Amino acid sequence: MTAGSTGARAGTDSGLLSPVRAGTPGEAATSDEAWLQAMLDAEAALTRAQAGIGTVPKEAAETVTRVARAEALDLRALALASREAANPVVSLVAALARAVADVSPEAAEYVHRGSTSQDILDTGAMLVAARTLELIAADLAAAAESLALLAREHRDTVMPGRTLALQAVPTTFGLKAAGWRRLLLDAHQRIVAVLDGGLPVSLGGAAGTLAGYLEYALVDGDERAGDTDGYVGLLLDGFAAETGLARPPLPWHSLRTPVADLGAALAFTTGALGKIAVDVQTLGRTEVAEVAEPSVAGRGASSAMPHKRNPVLATLIRSASLQVPLLAAGLTQCLVTEDERSAGVWHAEWSPLRECLRLTAGAAHTAVELCAGLEVHPDRMRDNLALTGDQVVTERIAAHLAPQLGRAAAKRLLAEVADEVRTSGRPLAQVLAARPEAVGLPTGAELDRLCEPARYTGAAGALVDREVGRA
Repeated sequence: MTAGSTGARAGTDSGLLSPVRAGTPGEAATSDEAWLQAMLDAEAALTRAQAGIGTVPKEAAETVTRVARAEALDLRALALASREAANPVVSLVAALARAVADVSPEAAEYVHRGSTSQDILDTGAMLVAARTLELIAADLAAAAESLALLAREHRDTVMPGRTLALQAVPTTFGLKAAGWRRLLLDAHQRIVAVLDGGLPVSLGGAAGTLAGYLEYALVDGDERAGDTDGYVGLLLDGFAAETGLARPPLPWHSLRTPVADLGAALAFTTGALGKIAVDVQTLGRTEVAEVAEPSVAGRGASSAMPHKRNPVLATLIRSASLQVPLLAAGLTQCLVTEDERSAGVWHAEWSPLRECLRLTAGAAHTAVELCAGLEVHPDRMRDNLALTGDQVVTERIAAHLAPQLGRAAAKRLLAEVADEVRTSGRPLAQVLAARPEAVGLPTGAELDRLCEPARYTGAAGALVDREVGRA
């Protein structure tokens, strides 16, 4: 089943249809070259771990580590050869062994010793994930810090609070920014939790029993291999130390918790970022204009309408937030795997996992610029709040009338008053003052203050202070 000449010039995945990650650090961290290097790193780490417990000569491990460089191998040839084994590790091991043999035929005997394809690919995947999650965590922290600055700066910047698309009661932009920040901190917490012990090495051998690793040690006359538990512990500890990954409680060839957990954390992260993006898009509409993306010459241009400056950053982030949860659901589905190693389920994880990683990394990287440069327009917020005027405080007035009229009667009265305000254009306080049934309300300037939207933001300021502190 050869690909033939038609596959020889397939080009590269340049990100043409995935601009959210094009050119970002996350794209480089998840590229084919990065995955190849991660699998080579896993092979080299395994030989060093075996050398550390004396089952592989130290010189052999050093040679394998020195030769295991992605740039020395033909990536496209490995990809084409993988069609003959349904995974890239078989051809990778053969190519690495040949390269090592060119330097030291003796060292080549220790490449992939006792191992299996899934140990190497899964460990490589965890290395790629760890390197990408570090980027994501850093970007989430940077974006969250920018949002903290916005929240403190706009602690008391009054704006319409909107529910079901309509103005409801006043809120502050500071509280909105603090909420965005809280989402990013929640995402950061989940990413860090995965980094802290959720990315294990894979070490199981052909069917999860580690028999091959043990048998090679026994053949070499290593008496420690007779203590199965002790030897396995030494090998696992060494492999984990060499890779910087966690030690798993059991081989996880068909126990796909690490991948499912990783997908879930990435889905939540893009969801958090997507919430910010869709808010920015909504608040940035021409007729709303309460915020705007940072202005960069040439960015956001339309191919047809010269006057437009489209919300590019928010659009990129939102695109990722709509893709990753679907892809992550596919990773969760892969928990349902047969036997000790799957024919097809394991293979189905690779592409969705990479897409989840690089889309999330691209979105987080984009959010750093969006949050740091977001333009806030308090004057537009005041103007928009004036569209409904003092009607947005009817909830407050109802609370003051309820002790005299009862809640239901107070609500009915305020509904009538709001209709009159809308049709007459008169201020709420003036309409209320003319209603004899509106008993128990203050009068004059005190009633005017009670009906002023800017004075009805509840605990918004205190919530911002509690979340980010005062400026």
